[in-house]
Amino acid sequence: MATDRRKFLKSLAGFSTLAASAVPGAALASSSGARIQDIRLSKNKGYVRLVFDLDGIADHSVFALHKPERVVLDIKNAKMPHGMVDRVHAGVNGNALIRGIRSGVRNKNDLRVVFDLSESVRPRSFLLSPSGKSGHRLVIDLHDSKKPVKKSASIKKSRKRDVIIAIDAGHGGRDPGAIGRSGTHEKTVTLQIAKRLEKQINQQRGMKAVLIRKNDRFMRLRERIQKARDYNADMMISLHANSFPDPRARGSSIFALSMDGASSERARMLAKQENAADLLFGDVDVAVDDKMVNEVLFDLSLTGTIESSLDIGSEIITQIKTVNRVHKKKVQQAGFAVLKAPNIPSVLLETAFISNPREEKSLRSSSHQQKLAKAITRGVNKYFARKAPPGTWLAASEGEVFVNKGDDVKTIAKYNNVKEEDLRARNALYADNLMAGQVMKIPVS
Repeated sequence: MATDRRKFLKSLAGFSTLAASAVPGAALASSSGARIQDIRLSKNKGYVRLVFDLDGIADHSVFALHKPERVVLDIKNAKMPHGMVDRVHAGVNGNALIRGIRSGVRNKNDLRVVFDLSESVRPRSFLLSPSGKSGHRLVIDLHDSKKPVKKSASIKKSRKRDVIIAIDAGHGGRDPGAIGRSGTHEKTVTLQIAKRLEKQINQQRGMKAVLIRKNDRFMRLRERIQKARDYNADMMISLHANSFPDPRARGSSIFALSMDGASSERARMLAKQENAADLLFGDVDVAVDDKMVNEVLFDLSLTGTIESSLDIGSEIITQIKTVNRVHKKKVQQAGFAVLKAPNIPSVLLETAFISNPREEKSLRSSSHQQKLAKAITRGVNKYFARKAPPGTWLAASEGEVFVNKGDDVKTIAKYNNVKEEDLRARNALYADNLMAGQVMKIPVS
């Protein structure tokens, strides 16, 4: 039965790949380049806006030159109809900023457009995806370098929902978990870290944390999964502290579910140990009576979930490295029952070895717990900045901005009418250093 189910899943995976490759125009869109269909200009308070209507996505760069003042726009592998620049030039005669427009071909395939200006500006660019009757658009804003951009009163506040992260503090109540040499209970430190993590996540716009266990109580594994589903969680993080007979064992590890066995003998033993706390794991209700179909649907739901879990785990373990030694550098896999929540990507984090006296001391430290919570939050944010579910604030954006040389987060936020903390949250920015050419998503209000 299991072998037949695996073959069926593989055949579905192959079918999905073929279907994706057969989408009309998919290959052409990436190789044919973009064509400029129209250029529109508008004068606003403090800046002039140029909108390039395109028939596809454009890879571009924009920068300012001085003495004389110019803004140069380069669009890779792009074409523009003959005479379009002359038509646009004629339409800007009444504009005091733009004195002239020139265009030419560079590197045989790229398009360069030069705007001759009467004064210095700060150019900002972003891309807009097709919406309604509008297609792809490249927007260039030429801001007066001496005036700050004011917030537009016409921008409506977003009602996009937060992504929900369920935090599961391992063990609890009559199940103390592992116990350190100094008498530290795993259930105690996991709840303390969970509460600190909840606070850190809730300080980030676009994310909301919920606790599976809020106090010292015993919860069955099935109950933990059901609670995460009741919260409509987009992710679940189960916090634990590792233990091993040899007190020299140390470091953090992160685990995702495996459908085909554990990635190591230690992972298998650890899963068996954690699952032993509650042998009861209920069936998943998918409203299908046929046992074969039921099992296939269950496996299908877990297949995509496991891939996301591995991705999340990689982001978290990368951040944990800055706080604590890592026992395993890659995400491990095993059959942890608490991770078997269909459609909820889940990871189990072994924060440290409570059986190691030094790490036990760290686990009891409030400052170390805080560092762990911040590291986990960074990992979660970096994942959702890339793969937030549709309809969430972190999945939405007003457009994209290409970072120019000398730009910083504060300046980009100011000239795009957004809060600096929102810009950081949308792009998972935890440092001030930006690279020229870096693409940043502009958050919705």
